[in-house]
Amino acid sequence: MADETRRNRILLVDDDREIIESMRYALESKDYEVLIARDGNQGLAMAEREDPDLVILDMMMPKRSGFLVLERLRRSRPIPTRVIMVTANEGSRHKAYAEMLGVDDYIRKPFGMDRLLSSVDRLLGRDDGDE
Repeated sequence: MADETRRNRILLVDDDREIIESMRYALESKDYEVLIARDGNQGLAMAEREDPDLVILDMMMPKRSGFLVLERLRRSRPIPTRVIMVTANEGSRHKAYAEMLGVDDYIRKPFGMDRLLSSVDRLLGRDDGDE
């Protein structure tokens, strides 16, 4: 790679260690830099400090829900950070609320990693197919 631009940084905010590890592995295999937060407060602090290109946010977490994190990110940033919300929740009301708050994508658990990676690539403008 002759191109020396920095890798896209993705912040994973989820309290489930297994899900974090599988997402981290999949994203790192695509050459994304991955940051990890294990609850909503930590996720918000890291998003403000690290300025990631994308946040993958669980809806239900200790200390601060994904909705509250998303709402705060949307209010506090002049250029909105891309956000994918992941959830085990089946309710369409939650999806509608996330969309009202400006989520970029909403993925229900369990999901295939290819579904997540295609959304990440699309939101970060890496739709160049096979790399």
